[in-house]
Amino acid sequence: MYKQLIKPILFLQQPESAHHFTFGLIKWAFNFPILKSILQSLFRLEDSRLEREVFGLKFSNPVGLAAGFDKDAKLIDEMAMLGFGFIEIGTLTPKPQEGNPQPRLFRLPEDEALINRMGFNNGGVLGAIERLKKRKSSVIVGGNIGKNKVTPNEEALSDYLYCLEALHPYVDYFVVNVSSPNTPNLRDLQEKEPLKKLLLGVKTANAKHPQPKPILLKIAPDLTNGQLDDIIEIVRETQIEGVIATNTTLDRSNLQTDSQKLEHIGAGGLSGKALEKRSTEVIRYLHQQSGGAFPIVGVGGVFSAKDAIEKLEAGASLVQVYSGMIYEGPSLIKKIKKGLLLNLSK
Repeated sequence: MYKQLIKPILFLQQPESAHHFTFGLIKWAFNFPILKSILQSLFRLEDSRLEREVFGLKFSNPVGLAAGFDKDAKLIDEMAMLGFGFIEIGTLTPKPQEGNPQPRLFRLPEDEALINRMGFNNGGVLGAIERLKKRKSSVIVGGNIGKNKVTPNEEALSDYLYCLEALHPYVDYFVVNVSSPNTPNLRDLQEKEPLKKLLLGVKTANAKHPQPKPILLKIAPDLTNGQLDDIIEIVRETQIEGVIATNTTLDRSNLQTDSQKLEHIGAGGLSGKALEKRSTEVIRYLHQQSGGAFPIVGVGGVFSAKDAIEKLEAGASLVQVYSGMIYEGPSLIKKIKKGLLLNLSK
């Protein structure tokens, strides 16, 4: 139904407009008990064989919603009803910010991909907290945190700590995002010494809480093997709990989309099927070179159960979807879980 009816209508709209329309439609649908019941029966699939325990948290299933889809924690309960095992909100910053000028989100249908240069647009961490206080579901929620655009890199730690302290009672784990290509100079924080300093600062502050939360690092797919080796060393030295691999890529090679269209779109991070191979390569490299020393959350081009299984077999403990939801629809979650169960029974 989604691919035949809803997707063609959504794809007639500008991508960001379609995103907001979808949010409103989901909110509306789940306000009606009958519709809510129908949607749950269509999309939910629960099975104890899908449960996972990763970095001290128990997940009902290993399929999560990646950061960026529900930045401001507006659809936690609704997304949980669609069957996600966990939901990552953000990227959240201390102060609200509009992000980059529109248009800033673009579809590449020929490649089943997206390009975005959103720029951490969000309503600020305090607004998200007010919504988190009201959520009803017990789904695991991760808080993806970043710095405001106006905050210089030398002062970035203060922004991450502000978000950590504010969000701490309301999320189950944290993700330190230094890998978005859409905030000027942010990726400079991935360099070895600045990153180590940042993570140690976050880890130290987290440890002061009676119940510290797992801290994960989200990395870019464009890192070299040498830089990935540095990531492995930094994870070991800072003792953070895991890595999310990967964010969007700046690479435009091997795309089917016309080069003139790509030039017209301009800068931004690429996600979707075009990222699937590279993100899996990064997962495999981190897992093999570290000897499986830490959990990895695999994200990038998960459009099917086969894609999810490949990432899990490469070394991921959990997977996340985003662009796959746009192109395949909400039934994707159930399809992945069915595929995982079939794979288990082989």
